[in-house]
Amino acid sequence: MSCFWRATRLVLGAMGMGTKCVCLALLCALALAGGVDAQTYPARPITMIVPFGAGGPTDVIARLVAKRMSASLGQPIVVENVGGAAGSIGVGKAAHAAPDGYTLSIGHYGTHAVNSLIYPLHYNVVTDFEPIILLASNPYVIVSGNAVPATNLKEFIAWLRANPDKASVATNGPGSAGDLIGRSFEGRTAAHLKRVAYRGGAGSSTQDLLAGHINLKIEQAAQTLPMVRSGRVRGYAVTAVHRMAQAPGLPTVDEAGLPGFYFSAWHGLWVPKGTPAAIVATLNAAARAALADPSLGERLSELGQDIPPKEQQTPAALAAQQKMEIEKWAPIIKAAQIKVE
Repeated sequence: MSCFWRATRLVLGAMGMGTKCVCLALLCALALAGGVDAQTYPARPITMIVPFGAGGPTDVIARLVAKRMSASLGQPIVVENVGGAAGSIGVGKAAHAAPDGYTLSIGHYGTHAVNSLIYPLHYNVVTDFEPIILLASNPYVIVSGNAVPATNLKEFIAWLRANPDKASVATNGPGSAGDLIGRSFEGRTAAHLKRVAYRGGAGSSTQDLLAGHINLKIEQAAQTLPMVRSGRVRGYAVTAVHRMAQAPGLPTVDEAGLPGFYFSAWHGLWVPKGTPAAIVATLNAAARAALADPSLGERLSELGQDIPPKEQQTPAALAAQQKMEIEKWAPIIKAAQIKVE
């Protein structure tokens, strides 16, 4: 504001007294309007940019959260799908939006962490955003086809090591979650895995897993748990500290013999850098109220999502999660020399 008033004095200095009075009155009105606008936020609909197409996991979570946040804010939150380049196009649009609280960016470990290590972005995933809240997380499950002669994770790892000519893992291409987690699994277990990339989404790789064409898949619980429950695939462990309420019989990686192998597909909410602190606090409060809604909790649970405890529903917790993910993936991506131009 000091720069604003310094520029104002220079302009007024070149004017006559009558013109000065009129201009000064207008400038004061504009300054007051800015303050009132922050106090009365939100005064119009808000846009939440989903950096993927409609119908995917991020889009579903966005629409569920947006609906309940709208009820608290008293203004609709309109979901806008802006897909492309692994989510970097939509996130870039949000990064360059006005920092007025009317553009929200929903994303995850890929869009707001891993992409910064792989793509030549025209924005910074950390310094160009203000974190709002960590929304939910979905751990991964280590699974194989039933043809693999192993009944637990230790036996499965032993089988993979003994069969380097057969051992293969499904990915969605270099830099994808499946690719990076697969590389991490390979490093931890000393197994030699062939990475098989799929472009047709989860369905094609699942069919090959069921048919025995690939042996390992480390996929989000939302996609794998239905198959584990039905006995179509064998689940070995969940990549989380605690067992999942949706699958209490599935051990954690710590219990199964691969301690500390934690990965989750978490989602968060951001706004452009420079958004007033009062607006950040308002959005955080609305998001917390949404997560406290029992109907939303039930729906997210059906999707395999875990809502973080209340003490982690803060901007600081999301910032810490984002920082941790970048630090976790950086050495893996560097070692694999993964870059997308």
